[in-house]
Amino acid sequence: MRKSEINFTVELDQDNIPEKISWDATEKPEGELSETKSISVSLWDDIQKNTMRIDLWTKDMPVDEMKRFYVDCLGGIAQTLLNSTGDEFMASEINNMCEKLAEHLRKETEG
Repeated sequence: MRKSEINFTVELDQDNIPEKISWDATEKPEGELSETKSISVSLWDDIQKNTMRIDLWTKDMPVDEMKRFYVDCLGGIAQTLLNSTGDEFMASEINNMCEKLAEHLRKETEG
């Protein structure tokens, strides 16, 4: 059986706040650690029938980029939902919300 791994390394300051987040994956072509400012990982607990989440971001991640990150995450969720279930209604509703949020972000940066 073939295995694939995704690894995250989080460097914390004295108050346990992430200063640096690095990641690597078996399938990643570069073969070296890459840095990121934020990660969001969701896991389905089949026994409890709920979602466990790990959300981390570095203390120097700008707020506007954090908001954009989560709008992008929601857009990705819409596409994954469509691909995995074929539910066009749910995917469309999530995408509509993403468009509203993206417009809100545009207005924030203009004003």
